[in-house]
Amino acid sequence: MFDETKSPYYLLGEKQGIEKLVTTFYSLVSKDPLLSPLFPDDLTETAYKQTRFLSQFFGGPPLYTEEFGHPMLRARHMPFPITNTHAKAWINCMERAMTIQKLEPELQEFLLSRLKMTAYHMVNTNEDSERGENADTV
Repeated sequence: MFDETKSPYYLLGEKQGIEKLVTTFYSLVSKDPLLSPLFPDDLTETAYKQTRFLSQFFGGPPLYTEEFGHPMLRARHMPFPITNTHAKAWINCMERAMTIQKLEPELQEFLLSRLKMTAYHMVNTNEDSERGENADTV
């Protein structure tokens, strides 16, 4: 059962649990026809940073901030054309990763509610915009 008195970081299994989730997530992203063009072919550094970010985002140690400074997520994602469809695909991959990792449904629902807000905050391009594909990678 989901225990709201414990941090999501702890409930996920701390750093190891987040690493497993992130590894599963990026294995799905790399196969997603909409998302994969936004990311580099080698996702090692991306997964490393995502693990550090999610550790602090879910109530663990501030690993990302200690190494890279303030996350400034929106600013860091501005160079990449991110639409509502991209945000939805990102959330879908994360939800699938959580299901594969067998997270408790209540915990999964809580985490996804937080991540949805963040994912849609990254949207910077209208669906019909002509910013072009593959301008850069995340």
